[in-house]
Amino acid sequence: MGETKYFLMEVDKLIPYARNARTHSEVQIVQIAASIKEFGFLSPVIISKDNTILCGHGRYYAAQKLGLEKIPCIQEEYLTEAQKRAYILADNKISQNAGWDEELLKIEIADLQGEDFDVSLTGFEDYEITDLFAVHEEHPHEEKQVENKEYDEEEFGDEEFEHECPRCGFKYN
Repeated sequence: MGETKYFLMEVDKLIPYARNARTHSEVQIVQIAASIKEFGFLSPVIISKDNTILCGHGRYYAAQKLGLEKIPCIQEEYLTEAQKRAYILADNKISQNAGWDEELLKIEIADLQGEDFDVSLTGFEDYEITDLFAVHEEHPHEEKQVENKEYDEEEFGDEEFEHECPRCGFKYN
């Protein structure tokens, strides 16, 4: 691996990967555009030597929507064709495998709200924030008392069941 070089590339010279399996809704593109306007273009688009986008299609579409002429890019120079295709998938999928520490998330959102920051710029929808702070009646750390009762044939007559397994004769509804 060589040295990573960041540079500005003309948006109209970039080529979206034709088989990009990740989709971007118009709502998401608007969210990305709002993020770029607020925070700047902090996450570069990864491209191959022929200017095909490997990672950052959503940022590319947002840049088009914003009318940006150039955007920051990193050019990949050492991956095989198979590795490029796998990286495109991995970049999108692996990030979905992360979770949230809900207590820390609550603290961050509450602090931002306290500073009158537009938390919609975080990508969280209003209903998600409402759900995050909702008080739930069930307490997940409390044990529930559940009666574990064995099946009692006398409680149910054969006529109570609508179906019977042709192999073992088990009757069920």
